[in-house]
Amino acid sequence: MTSSFEFPAYPVPRLSDAERDRALGQLREGAALGKLSHDTFLRRMELALVARRSEDLAVLTADLDGREGAESPWTRRLFGWVGRASAVTVGVRRAWAAEKLPKLLLPHPSAQPLRIGRDPGNGLRLSHETVSRAHAELTVRDGVWVVTDLGSTNGTTVNGRRVTGSALVRDGDQIGFGRMTFRLSAT
Repeated sequence: MTSSFEFPAYPVPRLSDAERDRALGQLREGAALGKLSHDTFLRRMELALVARRSEDLAVLTADLDGREGAESPWTRRLFGWVGRASAVTVGVRRAWAAEKLPKLLLPHPSAQPLRIGRDPGNGLRLSHETVSRAHAELTVRDGVWVVTDLGSTNGTTVNGRRVTGSALVRDGDQIGFGRMTFRLSAT
């Protein structure tokens, strides 16, 4: 005789903290490498934190796994289709916005580094609440333009990707400081 309070004969194995930490690490690495958009990263992190089975975590990280053959051919095709469809919409959105963005003229290459931020002493002062006092710096190194985030609160982006440290930029790139976005222009 069994009561209604007994556990089922085949309990679902609980996720270990190590499995969850491994999946969260893969998601962080995927976001850092630009494989996940910010919104996708946040949603997958939420799902990983409430996942109950190893299979749930595997689905969240399947497209980030660097091992070949770890996924079924159908899964790889599906992620490929979704990735290509997403790239088209992102490309259209970026192209549409690029023409509307104000230009940020690159300074003369022999000029001093251009400091960008809210502080009046910066070479480019942006008085927006999402821009830090000392937000970023634009310099030329060996003939190549480089933007460096100076530890800003709301971040610096290049073509929609957050800059951690420094990033190469060129004419036509979209560069963002907080919520202010510009299109770099040499002329």
